Amino acid sequence: MTIKDIARLSGCGVATVSRVLNHHPDVSEETRRKVMAVVEAHDFRPNTNAKHLKQQAGTSIAILVKGTQNMLFADIVEKVQALLRDSDRDAAVYYLDEDANEVAYAAQLCRERKPLGILFLGGDLEFFRSGFGQIGVPCVLLTNTAADLGFENLSSLTTDDEEAAAQVVDYLVERGHRRIGVLGGNWACSQISFRRLQGCQKAFARRGLPFDDQRQCESSRYSMADAYAAAGRLLDRNPDLTAIFAMSDVMAVGVIRALRDRGKRVPEDISVVGYDGVSMGDYLVPRLATVRQDAQRFAEQGVDILLRNIQLHTPKAVHRVVPFRLVEGESVGAL
Repeated sequence: MTIKDIARLSGCGVATVSRVLNHHPDVSEETRRKVMAVVEAHDFRPNTNAKHLKQQAGTSIAILVKGTQNMLFADIVEKVQALLRDSDRDAAVYYLDEDANEVAYAAQLCRERKPLGILFLGGDLEFFRSGFGQIGVPCVLLTNTAADLGFENLSSLTTDDEEAAAQVVDYLVERGHRRIGVLGGNWACSQISFRRLQGCQKAFARRGLPFDDQRQCESSRYSMADAYAAAGRLLDRNPDLTAIFAMSDVMAVGVIRALRDRGKRVPEDISVVGYDGVSMGDYLVPRLATVRQDAQRFAEQGVDILLRNIQLHTPKAVHRVVPFRLVEGESVGAL
């Protein structure tokens, strides 16, 4: 029996069966059960020798995704895979915890599976600064900038996170808000959340408004559940907030649920702005105000840069800024 047989009997695609057998998290439990029922019924055992030889062949692109609940990354991954298929390139996707060391994992992949190149979706610059030197294949970091690191085989594409966050604060202030809370991820200086926080601080200073980041900010993992809990802590410290800026749309969903459970309406009682611009926000009630990042452009330019550098004898680093757009939505009200 082969993977194609399992796909036929389970009614799933070959790629889906492969993700189930390789324990990827981006598969529904119902699909996983269907595939595993066929596997167990036919006592299927993967050909580990063949798998190992294929991995050693060094013909695939590795895609490392930081975090399992980032919907922007899920959108980019889907587009990247389609572009690589159109270029007759194989790709393998690896999902890591948002606190994991993606550079150490990539170095291990290079030793064991020898990918032609690596796309990083999200990344901690400290990990790159200290450990990337041991990676020799062309790489592209998406949604963070590696421009200051100086690695010729590491390109990057990012949004101007500082300016985008500043525009969010300006938008809220122009709608009459002064008591604004901020919900973000890791505030360390090399992180995306830090640059967004800097944008908030600069916008408040430019407007001559006070901003106490110790009181008005709350860190959270990029998940609905963590954002739900973090919003509760933020509101306990600041019960008079009129708006919350959540640094991802996934976080914004958790925030809106937390507000609703406290009897607050959005936007009548408190406004909410997200970040990323994933399609889910268009179907929330109210429709989410957000910073929309260009997933298509991230995917297209990231794949183009990576494939070009794979073809070159000596890779050349490319660093670009991808435009963003502030989408007003329906989740912000005027005071």
